Amino acid sequence: MQVLDAMSTVVLTIGPEHTLRRAATLMADRRVGAAVVLDPDTCGVGILTERDVLRSVGAGQDPDRERAGAHTTTDVVFADPSWTLVEAAAAMTAGGFRHLIVLRDGGPVGIVSVRDIVRCWTPVLTAAA
Repeated sequence: MQVLDAMSTVVLTIGPEHTLRRAATLMADRRVGAAVVLDPDTCGVGILTERDVLRSVGAGQDPDRERAGAHTTTDVVFADPSWTLVEAAAAMTAGGFRHLIVLRDGGPVGIVSVRDIVRCWTPVLTAAA
């Protein structure tokens, strides 16, 4: 199976100026654990995860004042839709993260998460057991 088979094409995209509260609200409303952060000034692509929001709030920072850009991971490992799920899982394991932004032609076309991979592998592994 490939990343293309598992990825979610519902990509929440926010800007670096969104507050953490707004980002968290949008993630909760769309039932996703990560948002792609597009910075038009730098043409950069990053990711903000629920873990980033929790880390900030846990440190006592005000989610109404903190901006997504200050908590965005910018040294992102991107996946290609043609990657196998094994390649995606290996990249996640090596990097210690749970989401990969999927790029095609330089733009985000999806996100694949650990949950997506498990969802695809469960029927296969169950049938083999």
